[in-house]
Amino acid sequence: MARKNSQRERGPSQRQLRVAEEIRHVLAGALMRGELHDPALADVSVTISEVRISPDLKNATVFSLPLGGTKVGEVLKGLNRSAPFLRAQVGRAMQLRYAPTLTFVEDKSFAEAHHIEELLKSEKVARDLTVAREKAAREADDGEE
Repeated sequence: MARKNSQRERGPSQRQLRVAEEIRHVLAGALMRGELHDPALADVSVTISEVRISPDLKNATVFSLPLGGTKVGEVLKGLNRSAPFLRAQVGRAMQLRYAPTLTFVEDKSFAEAHHIEELLKSEKVARDLTVAREKAAREADDGEE
């Protein structure tokens, strides 16, 4: 049991990272070539930003988002309907014992980054940064004397 906790604390292994990145490339290639015929994916460009794979390499979570961020729910449903086909594509392209089950979820990192950017631009944060700079400058001046 201690081993499982230490695995969680360490994060993904090099093999997990390598396999996840290769899966990301295979999926991006399939999407770029327009191999999916689901109506929800017609004329939609999808970004696959990250793939996280379980330690046993049997389950992969694919973080994706349609460009422009429109029709996210509909596009994700289309991707999940196409997951068995994409799983077969991954299985053919990679030398794995089992092709992982793919689950597509919304990538919220872009929205979070935008939110942080807006916070940093806010008047209150700018005021706090100015106060912090002035305090640091005073402390530096006091240290030189």
